[in-house]
Amino acid sequence: MLLAALLELTSLAEALDLCATLVHIFRMSAAMTQRRPLKQKRERLVARVSAEDKAIISQAAAVAGQSVGSFMLSEARKAAVQTLESRQRIVLNLEQSRRLVETLLAPPRRPTKRMKRALKLYRKTVISDVHV
Repeated sequence: MLLAALLELTSLAEALDLCATLVHIFRMSAAMTQRRPLKQKRERLVARVSAEDKAIISQAAAVAGQSVGSFMLSEARKAAVQTLESRQRIVLNLEQSRRLVETLLAPPRRPTKRMKRALKLYRKTVISDVHV
């Protein structure tokens, strides 16, 4: 039946479009029949996007065989994890690591006049129970 429909099409482009659409439909139906995680989703994210952004995202979701919502959540989560990993961990080369350790182990420098003034102003303006 599917082969007969493909043979009736007038061009290769139409046949490829139909194949891509069918692959998307089959993937979507398979994805929708999979069991959902036991965690209930109670939070909601809303975003306004341009027509161009929506079209690109919709096309990417279709190519990935996902709904737009699933695609957006999956990709946003990947980006969030990557952002957190890149900002919560400092990667140093050998020279940078050596300099950091030397700085941490070195005795503290004597406070400058500017630092002493700043500390005096801080103690005068900030209420703290540390220096009673």
